[in-house]
Amino acid sequence: MFDTMTLTKATGAVCGSLLVYLLAAWAGEGLYHVGHDSHGGEEIAQAYSIDTGASETASADAEAAPDFATVYAAAVPADGEKVFAKCRSCHKLDGSDGVGPHLNGIVDKNKGTSAGYAYSDALAALTGEVWTPENLNGFLENPKGYMPGTKMSFAGLPDVEERANLIAYLATVQ
Repeated sequence: MFDTMTLTKATGAVCGSLLVYLLAAWAGEGLYHVGHDSHGGEEIAQAYSIDTGASETASADAEAAPDFATVYAAAVPADGEKVFAKCRSCHKLDGSDGVGPHLNGIVDKNKGTSAGYAYSDALAALTGEVWTPENLNGFLENPKGYMPGTKMSFAGLPDVEERANLIAYLATVQ
């Protein structure tokens, strides 16, 4: 029922299918590839581009966004307590460590100095620096971008007011 000829045909069909797939991929890459030419290494210009106004919007947003010091001066710690709910799954405020280190007294405290917590090498190397509100703002906006190599997997808080309120709240927790 299952002889060597059947096995040879099945193997040939699989190999043939893979060859057809590779040929289709090669043809598609040749037809639709935009960028560097694989033969000469020169840049291929696009035939046309559509102006979406994204560059104008980005520069307008950068001009309109207030600086952190201004937002932090008007921060409301009670609102920051609500924002801390996003942090509560990993961090505690009772002096004990969870998945992350405890955060009570973190504002104006040296980085990576909570006793008993195993910090990442990136953070452990910075024990001489202090968690100022500005440093915390940068870290909370994009932890991996601010400190490559950190163990913190949180994506960050994009809203400057949320960050300012959270830092103001953390400053009140000792």
